[in-house]
Amino acid sequence: MTLTVQEVMAELRLGSRTSVYALLRSGQLESIRVGRSRRIPRRSLEAFIESGLRAQGADE
Repeated sequence: MTLTVQEVMAELRLGSRTSVYALLRSGQLESIRVGRSRRIPRRSLEAFIESGLRAQGADE
């Protein structure tokens, strides 16, 4: 299953699409192109969230 940039923005509670595109450009989130739009695989979003949680746990 894939998500749109808008759906990822809502899941991560980000205030702008620019933030999602920055994550895509940096390679922190994977995406595929469908026509002119980007789709983010759910597994990529889940891996990103888990890596953030692991990093947060290491800081505590």
